[in-house]
Amino acid sequence: MSTGVPVSRGARDPACPWTGVPAVRGASATVGAQMTTAITPERKREITATFGANEQDTGNTKVQIALLTERINHLTEHLREQSKDHHSRRGLLMLVGRRRRFLDYLRRHDLEGYRALIKDLGLRK
Repeated sequence: MSTGVPVSRGARDPACPWTGVPAVRGASATVGAQMTTAITPERKREITATFGANEQDTGNTKVQIALLTERINHLTEHLREQSKDHHSRRGLLMLVGRRRRFLDYLRRHDLEGYRALIKDLGLRK
């Protein structure tokens, strides 16, 4: 069981690529290994084909909102398990703000499309 403190100065990790740098044992060393890619390329193509005109229509506002929603849902699940991951929490808040701006744009330019999209994605508005 790791304690989250650096290994004593005398102990060196032979797997460490930097010579003379003590290895750090703890939660920060394992957080990166637990988190996986939010959207696989296959999932991204599927979302793009569903909400866009075709698979190459990645710039469409509806596609971008759907991709952001997928990333937001993934990060939300991650933060339920890793409640002290404040860096990911900041990233989540930035993604939510970006999605909000896209939704505001879509509501101004295509109200019916906005209503259909939030219904399809299960957003509360």
